[in-house]
Amino acid sequence: MDGRNAVTARMKTKISLLVAVLSLLPIPAFAHPHIFIDAKFEVVAAPDGSIGELRNVWSFDEVFTSSVLMDYGKGNNQSLTPSELKAVGKTVRDSLAQYGYYTNVTSNGKAVPMAKPDAIEADYKDGSLTLTFSLKPEQKTFLKGTTIFGIYDKTLYTAVDFATDNDLSTSGSTFGRCKRKVIRPNPKEVMAENQAALTSMFFSDPKGTDYSLLVATRLEVQC
Repeated sequence: MDGRNAVTARMKTKISLLVAVLSLLPIPAFAHPHIFIDAKFEVVAAPDGSIGELRNVWSFDEVFTSSVLMDYGKGNNQSLTPSELKAVGKTVRDSLAQYGYYTNVTSNGKAVPMAKPDAIEADYKDGSLTLTFSLKPEQKTFLKGTTIFGIYDKTLYTAVDFATDNDLSTSGSTFGRCKRKVIRPNPKEVMAENQAALTSMFFSDPKGTDYSLLVATRLEVQC
């Protein structure tokens, strides 16, 4: 394996571990995320009233960004060339597909699977790696009833944070007839209100999937 292939292999492993490495540990370990993302999210409605696309912008923390620089930066000058950034985007696109790109959407309680993005654009600026990409539903899904959009890691290994409610936005004429609200659960209140059920979840689901849903910031749209 040459040097470039070796670096690519390490990066793929690192991205995969982003959500998988702690999957076999006890639930309390997930209370402390290891990767942090400042995110912006926009739901774009198509002219026919369906979900057109979901636009994502993720800015990663300095520690994870540094690890990417170490694996992909050739010049040892704390920067990434366009070709290196393209390789990072391709690796993330391939590696996070099995985790749905942390995107969880339901329409009237039914999960809405997302297709693989055409590309993930990577950028490096001011010490932060930023990824920009759009997702589209695998099947046409209309904005009728209650649609909930959540961007979160079900294993709780990665924390996805929206600094303000405006960082979860909507666009398109369809939303003129809809009501929207951002839900920000208080983890302590969730634990207090669901203590018995959560204890059961911890033993039956080592990944803590149900708990991640309870505490995730979500955008709820009613049309």
